[in-house]
Amino acid sequence: MNKVRNMAAPDQVTKKIVSNIVQDNEKFLSQKPDTGKFHRLIPHLLKKGVDNLNLSMFSPELKITLLTELGDEYRKRGNLSDAVKCFVLAAGRMKLNNVAEDYERLMQFDNCIDVYKLANNKQKLVEVGEKCLNEGRLGPALKAFLSIDDYGKLVEVGDQCLIKFRFDYAFEIFSKIKDKSKLIELGNKCIEEKEYDYATKAFELAGEVDKLNLVGDICLKEELVSKALRAYGLADNEPMVEFIKENFVE
Repeated sequence: MNKVRNMAAPDQVTKKIVSNIVQDNEKFLSQKPDTGKFHRLIPHLLKKGVDNLNLSMFSPELKITLLTELGDEYRKRGNLSDAVKCFVLAAGRMKLNNVAEDYERLMQFDNCIDVYKLANNKQKLVEVGEKCLNEGRLGPALKAFLSIDDYGKLVEVGDQCLIKFRFDYAFEIFSKIKDKSKLIELGNKCIEEKEYDYATKAFELAGEVDKLNLVGDICLKEELVSKALRAYGLADNEPMVEFIKENFVE
């Protein structure tokens, strides 16, 4: 009987040791990182720059806290770019949204959109995109709606681009959404405005052989030989390609 009692004792001791270890770990993990002693170093870390910092010796919790404090300080000082870097490293989405709002107030819409993308804030991307579209800021509007693949809004931006002769943006949009009718519309508009390079690109993507030949004919009449050659080549019009090479290309 004593032998059995003596064998049980070590088990009880082991259980107690394990229980104490678990309790100690829980206590440690529940503690918030104390950054008080590091706070006075923030100005030095700011001067060193977030790109040059090495915080690998700290726990993940402490690194996140330090990076968040650094980001807040950069933001206070107006250095939004480095604030974004800190908040990205600290996985601070809410903080990123705050910086994006700062950029929006400064009317730096490209930066604003970039940061909302980092924060994965689709609702704000829609709002900023609509604001820019209504104000005629076609570049940022395009960027915002491309980032969330909002094809309906992209068509609206593309239509505005056609009206305002921004054929570069229009081609980017209609090629992205692969809208054949819009590509043809763009190509026709480009012919009217003698923007033959974009006309050729649009008709090529739309698979419009007859339109490519039309561009070739117009360019040849206007003695734009290289542009005509490209258009005929894309239309697989071998007779006209050979004609140009034999008679115009030295």
